[in-house]
Amino acid sequence: MSFFKLSPFAPEPPFRHGQVPRTAVLYCNLGTPDTPTTPDVRRFLSEFLSDPRVVEIPRLLWLLILHGIILRVRPAKSAAKYASVWLPEGSPLKVWTEKQAKLLQGWLAQRGHQVQVRYAMRYGSTSIAEQLDALKAAGTTRVLILPAYPQYSATTTASLFDAVYAWAGQVRAIPELRFVNHYHDDARYIAALTMSIQRHWKSHGRPDQLVMSFHGVPERTLQLGDPYHCECRKTARLLAEQLGLSQEQFKVTYQSRLGRARWLQPYTEPSLIAMGKAGVKRVDVVCPAFTSDCLETLEEINMEGRAAFLQAGGKEFHFIPCLNDDPEWITALCDITQQHLAGWPTQAAPDAPQLAASRAAALALGAKQ
Repeated sequence: MSFFKLSPFAPEPPFRHGQVPRTAVLYCNLGTPDTPTTPDVRRFLSEFLSDPRVVEIPRLLWLLILHGIILRVRPAKSAAKYASVWLPEGSPLKVWTEKQAKLLQGWLAQRGHQVQVRYAMRYGSTSIAEQLDALKAAGTTRVLILPAYPQYSATTTASLFDAVYAWAGQVRAIPELRFVNHYHDDARYIAALTMSIQRHWKSHGRPDQLVMSFHGVPERTLQLGDPYHCECRKTARLLAEQLGLSQEQFKVTYQSRLGRARWLQPYTEPSLIAMGKAGVKRVDVVCPAFTSDCLETLEEINMEGRAAFLQAGGKEFHFIPCLNDDPEWITALCDITQQHLAGWPTQAAPDAPQLAASRAAALALGAKQ
């Protein structure tokens, strides 16, 4: 037994002459606990909150706070929240992300693209490294990394890319990689959001106020150059324009704060409380930064936000679901994917005779050497 690793790189899958190069799309979301139990939530939060992209304070200080306080208190509370929205099939975020990936593959196939679509999570099970390993073992030579986040943030998109780079750093033969940074202002994404809201209004009428609630990040990240805030504002502006809303008819807010630092404002729940107290009778809330319903939309908005607004004097609260498996959204996602696949030969059928001739020539050359 050797005490020294002969190579820092993972073993390569067996090489086969004539193997058809394959292209894949890896559709990536944030992640979720495996079950709504305290131990699984603790494991998930430990990985998530240990990411220096997510929490940018001195490392040692943060780890002391995380393991000394947060992971002792928060997992049980979060587990109860997860349990309140858990589906028979599992976590809502995982259920919707997996379904979106399957639908995306079907949409692309209908357009003649010979690509494999897999989903992966930045934290927790079905990891990015695990899925990239599987794609590589299947002979994949090109991979498009497609985040489920329309708006770019270092806390989400960049962290996802970090995981891809970390995997690539341990691989000898790295597939050709492409990354989709954002699509916050893509006309097809905005149109899908617009149609989703208009369908809701057609069935339920229009609100006094539409609240566009985006996931929050520390305000300091804006000052340090993160474009997330600006991209959220642009999404909101474009969406309001398509809906024909005036400035007085919608409000942009930010949810899901962690800790005592100042985050992007205005905050969602205090804004809902203020509206209820001010006599606003009905609000509708949509969460454009989330493409799949999850804990933050189903529990934080549709349960906690609803209760806060109604207790403050509001009369009617409507949560407009995320895009999920909306056909308009899957079509938009397919368009975005197809745009970023441009130049890769995903539609050309392999020339079997040419591949056989190439393989024979390679074997003959090898025999002479």
